[in-house]
Amino acid sequence: MTQNQNLAALSAAGVSVWLDDLSRERLQTGNLQELIDTKSVVGVTTNPSIFQAALSKGDSYDGQVKELAERGADVDATIRTVTTDDVRNACDVLAKQYELSDGVDGRVSIEVDPRLAHDTDKTILQAIELWKIVDRPNLLIKIPATEAGIPAIASVLAEGISVNVTLIFSVERHRMVMDAYLKGLEKAKDAGHDISKIHSVASFFVSRVDTEIDKRLEKIGSDEALKLRGKAGVANAHLAYAAYEEVFVGGSRFEALKADGARVQRPLWASTGVKNEDYSDTLYVTELVAPNTVNTMPEKTMDAVADHGVITGDTVTGKAEEAQGVFDKLDAVGIDLPDVFRLLEDEGVEKFEKSWQELLDATQEQLDSNKPSAKK
Repeated sequence: MTQNQNLAALSAAGVSVWLDDLSRERLQTGNLQELIDTKSVVGVTTNPSIFQAALSKGDSYDGQVKELAERGADVDATIRTVTTDDVRNACDVLAKQYELSDGVDGRVSIEVDPRLAHDTDKTILQAIELWKIVDRPNLLIKIPATEAGIPAIASVLAEGISVNVTLIFSVERHRMVMDAYLKGLEKAKDAGHDISKIHSVASFFVSRVDTEIDKRLEKIGSDEALKLRGKAGVANAHLAYAAYEEVFVGGSRFEALKADGARVQRPLWASTGVKNEDYSDTLYVTELVAPNTVNTMPEKTMDAVADHGVITGDTVTGKAEEAQGVFDKLDAVGIDLPDVFRLLEDEGVEKFEKSWQELLDATQEQLDSNKPSAKK
């Protein structure tokens, strides 16, 4: 099969194309393999909202849920079994990409229960549990970059487990995440782990930043404010990439680990589906092209890039000063950036908790209807 030219160009520019979606239907129909073969897909990310959507559509999971109900499984065990089965199977589909990239790609992410976002110890325990259950070297455990998540990230990495840090909205938090990664590698090295096998990505959310800041700019309503709409998300990501370069391109702390095979923690652009119809539907792909990055896309965004995305090479490196200028202007018109980032993190956790609760409720209904006692 032939790869789409636009997505192949994106890959050639150093951006790994990952799909921000997973379902049993994708696995059973061969759709995931088709995307690997035709759209340069080399990874998959999941989150509670994605699993909630997957389990609520169609009947792909009915047989397994029925079997688990008959065995007396509770709702948490059922969801854990169903989701880890899907992720394990996706890991197997992507095993070739994992081998070809020396472990950099071919990755599938699974998130810890979002209800644990503010509990360090339980996050660590569940991350280890998920790693053991899926039992695939190309797994990434997703841990949110909350205040409680930061120490959990370091501890899980110290166990030799690869981590996808999610829900990063600010450069300040991104720096904390990179510090946690290096701390985890240092501890893993001291514990005797092969740190060349430990990988991590830092998932920096993009479109949600524009959505919230645009709303505030429109409320301010001045010409200066309105001119800044649609600029914050990309500028924020450009500043994040500059911070990444500081730490991993010649940074002394990382250099000390490189001799033992340490890998960089790549920035991953998340939330790249464009939510404002006034903006190009490929904005958060074409403006975020840089070496050693990942762009995880909903299929709709991937299709847009495949159809009409214009990839012109690196659009990020060297843009930090310009991006800082955007932030200075946002501050000047009255945007409280720390408040924006705090709100987005809280909302991100809440959204995933809500999706997880909906998943629990729907699965509990299925379990109840399939219990032997319910059929008498």
